[in-house]
Amino acid sequence: MHAIHITDAADERLADYRDLTDVALRRVLEPEGGLYIAESAKVIARALRAGHRPRSVLVQEKWLGDIEQVLADTAVPVYVVAPEIAEALTGYAVHRGALASMHRPELPTVAEVVAGARLVVVLEDIVDHTNVGAIFRAAAGLGADAVLVSPRCADPLYRRSVRVSMGTVFQVPWTRLPEWREAGAVLHESGFTLAALALAHDAVALDEFSARRPERVALMLGAEGDGLSRSALQVADTVVTIPMTAGVDSLNVAAASAVALWELRTR
Repeated sequence: MHAIHITDAADERLADYRDLTDVALRRVLEPEGGLYIAESAKVIARALRAGHRPRSVLVQEKWLGDIEQVLADTAVPVYVVAPEIAEALTGYAVHRGALASMHRPELPTVAEVVAGARLVVVLEDIVDHTNVGAIFRAAAGLGADAVLVSPRCADPLYRRSVRVSMGTVFQVPWTRLPEWREAGAVLHESGFTLAALALAHDAVALDEFSARRPERVALMLGAEGDGLSRSALQVADTVVTIPMTAGVDSLNVAAASAVALWELRTR
């Protein structure tokens, strides 16, 4: 590990960390630059264990010891800055001490991700990074084998998604799906029953579906507010709903994912 003290927020060596609050900028920078940002020593450690490669690390002096332990066997520049430099650079107070600019790994194919899987989560056009991160955490904790995301779904490796997931985006296999016409065929050919979590007059209650659960299930979750698209529902084999009370018809998509995954877990 090579620690370098920097006192100027305009230093070009810090370009990867500049203006992280600008979502539009990150959407351009991350795919084209092949980067994502991991936040906190714990998350960085999980990324490294998953085989991801850091390009550099930004850390405040008081957390340098923690990051030294994480990067003990890694040759990577570590830029040490004062708290006010970190905030001026990123646009927010970096409370978790360390940020790492990570090389984005190449995504595997859908077939590679679902090989051997019995329960996968499919996210269609979920745009809130917090929800995506929370769903990955539920998937990891409740036994899903993989997560598949639609072309327009929020990036699981966006900083907020990684943070909310507590780094579980690095341990749950995932990749992007093609559009539904092709994606539905790929999942059906792999032996999955596509179960759409949605509201419909002919929907099957979650506990009833779980009682006769197929061998391989792809649980489909839709966007905040609008839910699953018509195209998604057309390729689904069944519509499943969580029975609700007190006049409430649905849950937040992340909460719904946790309920459904618990019910569909392998017993």
